[in-house]
Amino acid sequence: MKNQQNRGEKEKTKKWRHPRYFIVIRHQPHQLSLSLSFFYCSLQPQTTHPFISTSIPCQQTRRAENEEEEDDNNQDPPPAMKILRTTVFLLLLLLASAISTSGFGSMGPISAAFGDDGFFCAIDASGKQEVICWSKNNSSPSSSTSTSTSTTITTTSSASTSLSSMDTPSQVPPMAALSGGEGFLCGILANTSQVFCWSLVASGMDLVPSDYKTTAYSYIASGRNHVCGIRGAYYSDHGYGTVDCWEIVKSSNNTLSSKQSTLFYNETINNLAFKKIVSGEGFSCGGIREGGLVCWGPNSDSLGVSNVSKSFSVLASAKGSICGILDSSREVKCWGDSDSFSGCPIGVHFISLTAGAYHFCGIREDDHGVECWGSFNFSSVPKHSGFMALASSDFTTCGIREDDLVLDCWSRNATLQPDYNPPLELCSPGLCRPTSCLEGEFAFNASNLNEPDLTSLCVRKDLQICSPCASNCSAGFFLSSPCTTNADRICTGCSLCQNSSCWDVCGLQPSSQKNWHHMIRLAIIVASCVSCFLLILLSWCFLPRMFATKPEEGTKKQFKSCIGKPDQLDGEATADLFPSVSVTSCPGTAQIFRLTELKDATNGFKEFNELGRGSYGFVYKAVLADGRQVAVKRANAATIIHTNSRDFEMELEILCNVRHCNIVNLLGYCSEMGERLLIYEYMPHGTLHDHLHGGLSPLSWSLRLKISLQAARGLEYLHKEVEPPIVHRDVKTSNILLDSDWGARIADFGLFTSSEKDLDLSGDMKSDVYRFGIVLLEILSGRKAYDRDYTPASIVDWAVPLIKQGKAAAIIDCYVALPRNVEPLLKLADIAELAVREDPSERPTMSDIVILLQQIVKDGLLL
Repeated sequence: MKNQQNRGEKEKTKKWRHPRYFIVIRHQPHQLSLSLSFFYCSLQPQTTHPFISTSIPCQQTRRAENEEEEDDNNQDPPPAMKILRTTVFLLLLLLASAISTSGFGSMGPISAAFGDDGFFCAIDASGKQEVICWSKNNSSPSSSTSTSTSTTITTTSSASTSLSSMDTPSQVPPMAALSGGEGFLCGILANTSQVFCWSLVASGMDLVPSDYKTTAYSYIASGRNHVCGIRGAYYSDHGYGTVDCWEIVKSSNNTLSSKQSTLFYNETINNLAFKKIVSGEGFSCGGIREGGLVCWGPNSDSLGVSNVSKSFSVLASAKGSICGILDSSREVKCWGDSDSFSGCPIGVHFISLTAGAYHFCGIREDDHGVECWGSFNFSSVPKHSGFMALASSDFTTCGIREDDLVLDCWSRNATLQPDYNPPLELCSPGLCRPTSCLEGEFAFNASNLNEPDLTSLCVRKDLQICSPCASNCSAGFFLSSPCTTNADRICTGCSLCQNSSCWDVCGLQPSSQKNWHHMIRLAIIVASCVSCFLLILLSWCFLPRMFATKPEEGTKKQFKSCIGKPDQLDGEATADLFPSVSVTSCPGTAQIFRLTELKDATNGFKEFNELGRGSYGFVYKAVLADGRQVAVKRANAATIIHTNSRDFEMELEILCNVRHCNIVNLLGYCSEMGERLLIYEYMPHGTLHDHLHGGLSPLSWSLRLKISLQAARGLEYLHKEVEPPIVHRDVKTSNILLDSDWGARIADFGLFTSSEKDLDLSGDMKSDVYRFGIVLLEILSGRKAYDRDYTPASIVDWAVPLIKQGKAAAIIDCYVALPRNVEPLLKLADIAELAVREDPSERPTMSDIVILLQQIVKDGLLL
């Protein structure tokens, strides 16, 4: 009887098979319930379908089918059941075609909404905790149906700006933290700790149920279509609270609404106190007060999280998996769909995590570099850059760089451009909190942004941002200063490595080996010079004198136009001193470049094209379509934020009129899509700093005197001949570049022009004179302006007393062979001493310095 009953029940449970899907239909008395099992069997077991994933291997699915075949052989279902099965299967196919990938990250200063209506948002670094949002590009590589634009939307608490994509214009208030779901984003309000949720594409703003609208939350986590929050004031330090969850519902007309959740209600969970939580697709997980990790929700069982007693500092969730950073070891542990965390780094310590649809990315503890794993092309991850925070959408990850707080995004596929192009805005490096920083953390100092009125990045003065310290540097850099309570470690380029403390890190040779190589190099140079001298002597003896007349005049004219005045220097002697000097014709009217043209010329502003970075922004080497090599200076967010369009246009008018052979001249500019790009002449021999201190080819005394005079003439031109006069304010060896003929060019003077509002223009010019005096001391001694390896560290404090005591010879660079006549070098020391005098009224003008240096150059002919 029992067997008959079992057979009867079995007859009511049928499976209809499809080559790739199977459906389980159970018919029970008095009701019809459908239990659908939907599996995808890949031809290659390790391949993940872009829309459907499962943790059940295809072999298990086939085995289950075979078992059913044995029981159900030769049994035909009734016609009504056939129709029902066919209908359900078609519905499932329709559902499969509508599924979009999604992944979810934990709460932070930057977050992403997923899916076709995805967008990114971040908290800005203005000190007001305002929100910056940007949506997908016009042509998204991962979603061809996306219609959103790449327009950046900045939301404020006081301006009348509205989110135009919403049905009801509204403002996103200042936020303390952000967390993204599918097509929506939620945040904790900076002033009230209440939750506020919104979307840039889908309409509907009532995304928090009325029962929870006035509740304060200390932590939130958005899943695919639900949100969970930990009760408690965000800025309190108690840290634990109970959890509320609600669902986000999307209607057929693309409208979002919210409702209280029954799927995520669990009486046991409601009695627990949580520290932090994360939400994914149909599940939420969190760390509890007693220690350990618990998960709940309809899909939580598929994760396999059970009996986890360890605590986690950070949690992040992908589509069907979760990873966390262990408190004890800072290593990563993951559960769920193993494809999304395959290749997880072992033995690497992390401080932050984020997750896309099928990948994870984390910030390393040692050098703040980024590592990604799962279904991800690792070559797309930025190299040689540290990050403070990360967030991921389906296929794009964006981060806040630690050196300048600018956003950077990259795709999981290195051959495709990211779905999102971030705006040039400064973003908050972390979340504001009331507690003091712990050991191994530093308090971010807002003064590093060089904004006079900015004292904190938080809305309240009792708050601060604590970030984990780094202990190492990326490849090509060495640790020059460790982390302190108010600043992270400082990394310096290996080109500036000067002592044994950084030799091993930079892979440099000891000084004894260097000296041996220098001796070999010197011998080769001497032999070459002797050969050249003999060749010149033979040419002078045998070539007709009349044949040499015209070239000599040409050389004389070239030198006079760039170095001296027509009646001040002897052209023949000058030609001997500087045999290869030539003048590049000054460019004409500035050219307007297209942004696409410059992107192509710089390979998309990639790091390997970067020449350097300064107060204005980044400088890239570019090769234009016509083959010209130029330098492209790209403004950073701070420059764009604090320079309006009118000021930029006025500065351009001045820069376009600056034309001199000892200035790095402006060739053109681009101001499309909010970008501000300046295109300059390319200087192939780098900076004076690189040759004096960076290990590049040493400079002879003749060349050093020439560079001193040419740099002085460039500054004289800015002070005296430009209208209105330009005060450089940042004269240093790294801002003196060397062109193809080793001519000196003054750089980085743009966007620092003086105006009538300057109270003491002559005083500012005297500041330029002082800094130029320091440059002369560096040229003369080979020492840096400030070097902790010496006592005193300041070059002025060290050199000036010796010069005043008549011991200027003691500061001359001993690594360059001394000339027979050192008198010009001693005179150069006297000029430097005049320029760095404490009383500005005792300093000469740049015109005075030019006259003095011209006389030294004439005397230097005897070197």
